[in-house]
Amino acid sequence: MEDNTDSAVEQVPVPQLRRRLERADLGAVPETRKALRELLRHWGRPGRSEVAELLTSELVTNALVHTDHDAVFTAVVGPRGLRVEVRDFVARRPRMCVPVADDGTHGRGLMLVQSLADAWGVRAHGVGKSVWFELDGGLA
Repeated sequence: MEDNTDSAVEQVPVPQLRRRLERADLGAVPETRKALRELLRHWGRPGRSEVAELLTSELVTNALVHTDHDAVFTAVVGPRGLRVEVRDFVARRPRMCVPVADDGTHGRGLMLVQSLADAWGVRAHGVGKSVWFELDGGLA
């Protein structure tokens, strides 16, 4: 019998996180941030994981506040960096708002994503959409 362990291609698991977010459960926002923080504990240059947490909070909050459905959060750490995606089941695309000075913090989420993410966008699905962002870990 031949031992093929040397010729077998070893696959390194890709660190990832996936969570179902229940409709209108805003308690999922800090829980998701905490789980992401744990996933990113040894990832990226200083400050990158905090940016990822902030942007994640914005996307998760938007999905839970602006839809009346569940959502799915996914974060994947790959060779090119971090990709976070929040999928909801409402086709209506998010709109970038210009915040009003006396409106507190309302309306700034996508502006933060646009200004802090290395890339971001919206992808339509058969039912609903995904809003995503990517961050380079900056270790190269």
